[in-house]
Amino acid sequence: MKSDLETVMHDDETSLPAHAGGRILIMTAVEAEQQAVLRGIGDAAELFNVQLAGFGPASAAARTAAELAKGRYGLVISAGIGGGFAGRADIGSTVIADRIVAADLGAESPDGFLSVDELGFGRSVIMPDSALVQTVTDAMISAEIPAVRGAILTVTTGTGTAETTASLLSRHGDAAAEGMEGFGVATAAKLWNLPVLEIRTISNIVGPRDRSAWRFGEAFAALEAAGNILRRVFTE
Repeated sequence: MKSDLETVMHDDETSLPAHAGGRILIMTAVEAEQQAVLRGIGDAAELFNVQLAGFGPASAAARTAAELAKGRYGLVISAGIGGGFAGRADIGSTVIADRIVAADLGAESPDGFLSVDELGFGRSVIMPDSALVQTVTDAMISAEIPAVRGAILTVTTGTGTAETTASLLSRHGDAAAEGMEGFGVATAAKLWNLPVLEIRTISNIVGPRDRSAWRFGEAFAALEAAGNILRRVFTE
């Protein structure tokens, strides 16, 4: 059967569909996330290469670029746990990014935050392939995994106040989750003209920092389930 990955990439001469030797690179920030994904993909390790991105977008971009320089890939995925915005992504659910946003890349001004786009210095949004996002989302929903698609914000400082939460939502009304590596991974992928996905499983609600309310166990279980879905989407 022709894979969704092949359909997305067949016109990109710099990329390879998985069946033609292009593997899928998955970058996670920390080892606990890496191990959850590996448990999920199980015996499909020959297709997936799961590596550590480190903490934050700079480390993620550098380490992803280093991995891409070593081999030939057809798809790059940033995967890990993260915070969900209230009413959009519950604890234990999964968010698949339809926009990957560098949410705090810009400058302050008397009139408010100015994005890097408004400053004229670049772009703060990378768009994953919509069909591929929908394929993964539908596969999760079919497996009765709570999953939504929406913007995932990459921040360099984790949100910890109601004021910052409100400010982010005022600028990004479609925000469903936040993390700290997605835009870095996506930036490296785009340098190689490769498609990119970001998947976040939710451990906490974005807002006033309350570590006692975080549910790491549920988020890691969801991340393992997400790995299993990726295996099914790209191998069956």
